[in-house]
Amino acid sequence: MTPRRIGIFGGTFDPPHIGHLIIAERARVQLQLDRVFFVPAYLPPHKRGRASATPSDRLKMVQLAVRGNAGFAVSDVELKRKGISYTIDTVKEMRRNYPGAEIYLILGSDNLLEFHTWKSYRELLELTQLIVYPRGQRRMQRPSQLRKARIHFLRGMLFDISSSAIRQLVRTKSSIRYLVSAEVERYIVSRKLYRRT
Repeated sequence: MTPRRIGIFGGTFDPPHIGHLIIAERARVQLQLDRVFFVPAYLPPHKRGRASATPSDRLKMVQLAVRGNAGFAVSDVELKRKGISYTIDTVKEMRRNYPGAEIYLILGSDNLLEFHTWKSYRELLELTQLIVYPRGQRRMQRPSQLRKARIHFLRGMLFDISSSAIRQLVRTKSSIRYLVSAEVERYIVSRKLYRRT
């Protein structure tokens, strides 16, 4: 069945962790999405430097992380496109692939505050609705620049886990069990990821 309500969850996913999975599942249930697409970025425009793991390693880890959930899928559109990963390009491609589908962008409250700096953000707001989850201690609120945007704030239990903290745990040879899926943990160990600074 062709999905009619699609969530796009972009990020570096370096590595993907249980927080990502919980957020995606909350969004899927709360907004009654047919499918949530995890979209690993090749080069995020708002992050300095490159990811620690290679694009192929990050793609494989996301595929392992979402395995077993029929409501989740993985798109390598930004990895194939290479260059800076602009969300507007990904949304347009999704619209071509799924004509007529409603598209929702899943993003953190920190990204919401800087959303007006994103490339073609006004066009993005016309093409999508936003699903926002809390990041850090900041209270979730609608920025003045986005007063007319269609924004849905996620409710319920969420966990503020960061990929950078997980990488640091690996570097210090600490346990990351239960912070990532067992499959992702095995992959990190087998590929010796994140061991160097």
